[in-house]
Amino acid sequence: MGLLAPLAALLGLEVGSVVNRAKSAFALYGLMALFLLLALIFLLVAGYLVVAAYLSPIIAALLFAGVFLLLALVLYIATLVGRRRQEREAAEKRRSTEAGAFFSTAAITALPMLARSPMLLRIGLPAAAIAALTLLRGNSKN
Repeated sequence: MGLLAPLAALLGLEVGSVVNRAKSAFALYGLMALFLLLALIFLLVAGYLVVAAYLSPIIAALLFAGVFLLLALVLYIATLVGRRRQEREAAEKRRSTEAGAFFSTAAITALPMLARSPMLLRIGLPAAAIAALTLLRGNSKN
């Protein structure tokens, strides 16, 4: 913390004013969140009272509980699907990176052998250029 004050002064920031603004913003947003939560609670109570007026209070309570349980289940399933998709994309990216590293290592290892043979040099350089262009063109589509 002793290093942050001189660094902030060097950047032209006054630490006291930044902290005061952060505290006031935190208090303001906290109060706004509290009032929004209270408004949501009263909207739910009003909805419950409307449903209870048409149906019995027990059925209205069970209906609200079922709807909220169903919403929680839908959110849970959506979270699982999203997480699995992210894991699958990360695994595919990791495999692609590993394959690229393997081919690069193999090419660098084989380069001295190809450089010694004039026939392979004549055939290998154009083939390597075509392979590199194909790989680059295939990666640019993603």
